[in-house]
Amino acid sequence: MTRTTNLPVSVTKSETLLSVVGRSYFPIAFMARLPYAMVVIGVLTLVVAGRGSLSLGGINSAMVGLGTAIFGSFIGAAADRWGQRPVLLVVGALNCLALIFMAWVVYSPLADWVVLAAAFAIGATAPQVAPMSRSRLVEIILSALPGRRQPKVLNGTMAYESAADEVVFVFGPFLVGLLATAFHPIAPVLGAVVMTLIFVTSFALHPTGRVRRTSTTDGPAQAPAADLFTFGILVIVLGVLGIGMVFGSTLTALTSLTNDLGHPEQAGLIYGIMGIGSAVLAIAVALFSPRFALWARWLCFAPLMLAGAVLMSVAGGMPVTVIALLLMGCAVGPTLVTLFSLAADRSPRGRSATVMSMVGSAIIVGQSLASAVNGILAEEAGTEAAMMVPMAASALVVVAGLLNLLAGARARRRDLVHT
Repeated sequence: MTRTTNLPVSVTKSETLLSVVGRSYFPIAFMARLPYAMVVIGVLTLVVAGRGSLSLGGINSAMVGLGTAIFGSFIGAAADRWGQRPVLLVVGALNCLALIFMAWVVYSPLADWVVLAAAFAIGATAPQVAPMSRSRLVEIILSALPGRRQPKVLNGTMAYESAADEVVFVFGPFLVGLLATAFHPIAPVLGAVVMTLIFVTSFALHPTGRVRRTSTTDGPAQAPAADLFTFGILVIVLGVLGIGMVFGSTLTALTSLTNDLGHPEQAGLIYGIMGIGSAVLAIAVALFSPRFALWARWLCFAPLMLAGAVLMSVAGGMPVTVIALLLMGCAVGPTLVTLFSLAADRSPRGRSATVMSMVGSAIIVGQSLASAVNGILAEEAGTEAAMMVPMAASALVVVAGLLNLLAGARARRRDLVHT
């Protein structure tokens, strides 16, 4: 199959990815991710403050994840079929309406089930910016750049994209904590509305949003839908789900801890410590040797994440907790880069946006599920019990890495030559 795109500029052999997409692309795509990273924790913070229940806040976070789990992949599939621009514009507008409704309903006299419905709507309409950015860039790299440069550019791009995801998924909650502390618990949700209107719309309207895959007589434009559910792809989704659970359970445990201290809105600020090592190590993955195979990276950093979670579970105070968060951050970033690189490598033809949406949705599903479970656990059994859940979530990531070894010799050979 020949890949063709409707690029906004003419492409020559001397073109770089930056010159093709334009200097504005990466800042816009980065900022457009922030609302998605803020909504789960923003909803949790808002409901805990407005309704006075940590368990209800966790359940609402789970409803956000449920909405994303059900509709996230369909949004990616719609973008594969009709293009990213119209899909992003529609879901972005719907998401803003859902966020505004949530900001109002939490402080209204309406029943809790209405709040839950609003949370579900937020997840169902969440713009899949990160998966679509990866899909957009992969298509441009494979269509516009010379073949000899594609592997190196693709590896560096996936490292950057995963690092950007890691930064926003750690500093998104940090921003939630900052806004909630400085202004009001409703501020993060309204801030997400403003950023969606500005940056998600800009991302949708960017010239690269016209990139479309077209078929030729050489073969079909898309692989069969059944190819989306191979063991090699599903084990990646499981690994990313585990990382999402690490995010959600860690933040909820910290929320319980800071709630015990009388300042639950500061949990996001402390949680941001994880982003220090995480962002640095995620970006540094681009410098790793191609001989450091993707499956080996997974099994190298996931146990380090587990070690940090174990340390946090036995921490006797805030100083040890901070050290544990730094250790976990140094592992989470490279692991996410590895998983998204594997996802790009194993995406079936014409299904990249769908696969990236499946993987991206798994983060927020895991985050929401763990937030709900750990919120209930913290309320019923206390902070000490809640601190154990990140350890279980990290163990799931390790198990998924071991299962990845069973994905087949062919997939492992692709990992070894991936650059």
